[in-house]
Amino acid sequence: MSEQNPAPQSDLRASVESAGKRRRNIFLAVGAVIVVAIVVGVVAIVANLGGGSAEAAPADGERLTLKIAVSEDSDFQSAVQEVAAEKGLDVEWVNVDDWVLPNTELAAGNVDGNAFQHILYLSNFNAQNDEDLTPIFSTVITQWGIFSATLGDTGEIPDGGRIAIPDDPSNGGRALGILAAAGLIELAEDAGDFPTVDDVTSNPKNLEFVPIAATTIPQQFDDPSLSAVVVGLSYFDPSQGLTAEDALYLDDSLDEKNLPYVNIVASRADNADDPAWAVLKEAYADPRVAEALEKEDKGATVLVDVPVKTLRSKLADLEKAAADND
Repeated sequence: MSEQNPAPQSDLRASVESAGKRRRNIFLAVGAVIVVAIVVGVVAIVANLGGGSAEAAPADGERLTLKIAVSEDSDFQSAVQEVAAEKGLDVEWVNVDDWVLPNTELAAGNVDGNAFQHILYLSNFNAQNDEDLTPIFSTVITQWGIFSATLGDTGEIPDGGRIAIPDDPSNGGRALGILAAAGLIELAEDAGDFPTVDDVTSNPKNLEFVPIAATTIPQQFDDPSLSAVVVGLSYFDPSQGLTAEDALYLDDSLDEKNLPYVNIVASRADNADDPAWAVLKEAYADPRVAEALEKEDKGATVLVDVPVKTLRSKLADLEKAAADND
């Protein structure tokens, strides 16, 4: 039988493989330097590398600084902070209470950047507030799915079942897309990247969509009035013990359609060329950071490295779509 050409690989999937290769290469490079240091006694080489690139630290010896708004504290962020410090960059994480403040604080110049959102969410903020916040580099993408405290399959969702979805346009649209992919509803062909319940063209089970703030959906997971919730797996507290195997339906986060949901470090356009960003990006690519993320999220979130040109091009498309929706 003749060999068939493999299906084209999505850019997101390729970015994960590429990032993995880079981290393996860093391990190999550090190992090689250690061997050389033992042989010739150049122990300083190992100290300078510190698990990353010696050129990352500022050449003049002055330390760089960044103040970055986030929506929560995590061991993953602590790992990024520690690795960045080794490279000459002091990162201050500013934890704010909701998903609006990281962008408004950035636009006001109170922080240098933020690290909490995907480009679809940013596009909606920029369009609604006439701002020019822009991606600096990609960070992670989160695995989403349909979860239930009482049911074991989407087929068990009853007629009239109440489904919790995020109440913001970008994540609410993502949830509707997942419900459509699971075969529970159908969406209009022209729904675009911001579908709403008004775009639902078929709902055989007469599902009721219950909008709830995405960050609080996991806390209402056990609500007996809800048949299921649609949210990111990493949103659940570890104490809840949920894994990908518990999903009634699990979205393929690395499918090309999910490019809008790639999380980013964002800044103002007039601050996009700060040399500190290159050091921070190196810190995110460090194997120790990947290890901290895996330990924290158990595969619910993966690091991705999407070209910034691709991120900004997609952002521009999404901003136009968000403006058209207003």
